[in-house]
Amino acid sequence: MIELRNVSLRYVSKSGFRTLNELEALRNVNLVVEKGSFTSIVGPSGCGKTTILKIVSGLIQPSEGEVFIDGKRVEKPLPIVGMAFQNPVLLPWRTVLQNILLPLEVVEPHRSQLQKNRSIYVEKALKLLRLVGLEGFADKKPWELSGGMQQRVSLCRALIHDPEILLLDEPFGALDLFTREELWNVLQNLWLQTRCTVLMVTHDLREAIYLSDIIYVMSKRPGTVIGTMVSDYPRPREIDISYEDRFVEQMHRLREMIQVK
Repeated sequence: MIELRNVSLRYVSKSGFRTLNELEALRNVNLVVEKGSFTSIVGPSGCGKTTILKIVSGLIQPSEGEVFIDGKRVEKPLPIVGMAFQNPVLLPWRTVLQNILLPLEVVEPHRSQLQKNRSIYVEKALKLLRLVGLEGFADKKPWELSGGMQQRVSLCRALIHDPEILLLDEPFGALDLFTREELWNVLQNLWLQTRCTVLMVTHDLREAIYLSDIIYVMSKRPGTVIGTMVSDYPRPREIDISYEDRFVEQMHRLREMIQVK
């Protein structure tokens, strides 16, 4: 379980002992992500959504407040976290398989076991590729793949070390509508297989409702939580539900919450 308690963050630029500028990114953010759930954060640009992911992962510390994972305070970068971004950031000189295995070269205890257990890890990577529909692409280079295929590889890389938490920052934002919808189902199937805890930032309200169990709505900067919405559609979900009246009404309600604040 992830819990943020009264989290605030201020970016301060200094020259010597003199403060030149101070930007308040987050103010008194409180939210809970239940273990094994799929949670999304939506809100206007610049409201601090990505900053929350950095704080949860331990990459930065809040100016005020605390973050807890399963009751333990987060004070440093966490090895139990996997991350995927809008840009897949694949290394062009590595094959698809080599890109997926990259976290195992960094994250312990996998790093010290990689040489000994390489065949096990390779089989695991190939299984992930099968799950995302990329069987037979292990030896391809990133530049041989479409944008959607590269994002599938990015998801495999984020999951290769069995993270307990998967953090997603606009993972499909750069893709066309049809590719996004296809990858929503890929991600849904991966999540149903792994049941890791997912926290996703997105500007796409339809994406948030389709994939999530609960959605947090944030205000403009300084970002704070101004509302929540439950998405309780049965799983696995099909794209057709996004055209139902109730689904469309939820999209309008989310949009109204964001616009009012």
